[in-house]
Amino acid sequence: MALYARQSMLVAYIVLGMAIGPSALGLVKNVGLLQELSHVGIVFLLFLLGLNLHPQDLWHMFRKATLVTLVSSALFAGLGAVCALGFGYSLVEASVIGATMMFSSTIIGLKLLPTTVLHHQHTGEIIISVLLLQDLIAIAILLILHGLGDGQSGWQGITLLTLTLPGFMLFAFGFSRYVLTRLLARFDTIQEYIFLLAIGWCLGMAELSEALRLSPEIGAFIAGIAVATEPISRFIAESLKPLRDFFLVVFFFSLGAAFDLSVMDEVLLPAAALAAISLLVKPLVFKQLWVYQGERPALAREVGARLGQISEFSLLVAVLATQTAVISMRASYLIQLATLMTFIVSSYYIVLRYPTPIAVSDRLRRD
Repeated sequence: MALYARQSMLVAYIVLGMAIGPSALGLVKNVGLLQELSHVGIVFLLFLLGLNLHPQDLWHMFRKATLVTLVSSALFAGLGAVCALGFGYSLVEASVIGATMMFSSTIIGLKLLPTTVLHHQHTGEIIISVLLLQDLIAIAILLILHGLGDGQSGWQGITLLTLTLPGFMLFAFGFSRYVLTRLLARFDTIQEYIFLLAIGWCLGMAELSEALRLSPEIGAFIAGIAVATEPISRFIAESLKPLRDFFLVVFFFSLGAAFDLSVMDEVLLPAAALAAISLLVKPLVFKQLWVYQGERPALAREVGARLGQISEFSLLVAVLATQTAVISMRASYLIQLATLMTFIVSSYYIVLRYPTPIAVSDRLRRD
């Protein structure tokens, strides 16, 4: 049904979860179990993100998109926070809500780009550079939230994490260089061996990170970066994608199933306001910033349209902020509903206006 409606599959997972979750049909009872399983998908997602962050690509990306990403992120965070304060949310909740407005959807941004544009054209390069920089900001926010939600006082927790993180990174890069790469080279012709070793490295570092009072997501992200420079990293990334995709399906489904439809009326108006900011202001801001950077207006307009939504990373921030008692469930539902609104509207607009693999017209359909 989602594909016939030219929608992102992500929307289908969330809507289906809402429909058969406890607050609707009630066919799914144990949402907690699903949420525990879905957490593995986020760990794999961040591991694969780290695998694709080659140092040379990072340097090129920083030079190209740092100004655009930082200015746009600050502006969207401020607009989101002011909007939330206007609807009566606390300063802390408004800050988290504003932070979730900074990000655009990697899934929609990349999945709706034709493969030739994604890999071989300047439009794809611009969109990827912005999304990767936003992902790095999201990682930093997740780290801060984890510190604030720790048993210690907020700043003490953040200070401890700041001291622990460099040591963890040194261990990851040292182990990868002197142990992991030799293990990979020993039987590199056996694909099953590489597949299992990669899973063990990802999950092992996630567990070690959690034991050091960092989050499993941060550990998986650093584990990915540690092997990103190895030639085998591309194969690892491709072989783990189906596993990641399966657990991400569970993540978004459980997100929908856990959504309490009874609070829909309470958060509908502020969610619509946040969605309007994202759908109307984001494309204009990105367009102007990229024109300022010397890009053609038509290209800058397309980039803005493709980045004009809230991100799935915003959902992850909302979930973690709720789990660590930084924000209330009401604020979390607001973020989730606003994100879902932007997914639906933005997907429709992109599919009807620009070349995509699932375009309605033959003229715009490109694989």
